[in-house]
Amino acid sequence: MITVVKIGGNIIDNPDKLNGFLCHFAAIKGQKVLVHGGGKLATELADKLHIPQQMVQGRRITDAETLDVITMVYTGLINKNIVADLSAMGCTSLGVCGADADLILADRRPVKEVDYGFVGDIKHVNGYMLFGWLSQGILPVISPVSHDGQGQLLNTNADTIASVIAVALSAYDSVSLIYCFEKMGVLLDIKDNTSVIPTLNEEQIKKLKNEGLIHSGMLPKLENAIQTVKNGVESVIIGHADDLPDIILGKSGTKIS
Repeated sequence: MITVVKIGGNIIDNPDKLNGFLCHFAAIKGQKVLVHGGGKLATELADKLHIPQQMVQGRRITDAETLDVITMVYTGLINKNIVADLSAMGCTSLGVCGADADLILADRRPVKEVDYGFVGDIKHVNGYMLFGWLSQGILPVISPVSHDGQGQLLNTNADTIASVIAVALSAYDSVSLIYCFEKMGVLLDIKDNTSVIPTLNEEQIKKLKNEGLIHSGMLPKLENAIQTVKNGVESVIIGHADDLPDIILGKSGTKIS
């Protein structure tokens, strides 16, 4: 079993939470991959450099200057600090982005209603290379930057990267994908953190969507999870970062299968 875990900015922005999470992640047995997002550090650095930041529907517009900041922060500062922490915990880790070893190839997103700038839509993952690292006992730590094969780096959604990596690795072994965020799982009542739905399939998700019980930001996560399972990944689990040990044991979070 290969375990792919994605962590978001809410963990990265808090050093204590990040350290606690990495301790739990390091304890996971077997082959594993960590995909991380960016958090607030890129925005803070852009502000210090007087580079204006623009968001549309929660998504960052990535102009050339912003791409430089993202590359420095995501693939450098955040990625290498995580690698150093995991190495101190006994994990032989390798920090990479999509351009390293031609790992993640993407196309620049076409302009429609919005020009998102240097943002990538993934078209290929080098699963052979990734599985080779795992087979050598190396733990890949992947930052959310891809490339177009022509020398251009691209800012890329970390949730999507985690999904396509899990699918690519499913050609070599069974894979479990875990999304760690700030909620206990998929909630029946967004105001009640104890109303976690333990398991969901595509039919149940459609029913809850039609009833208006799941919506907004959770819908894309669930739709992505269903497609990931359809493409060969054994399960996708959505849960709280603090509960990673219980998620691994099947005692916490929402399992999509």
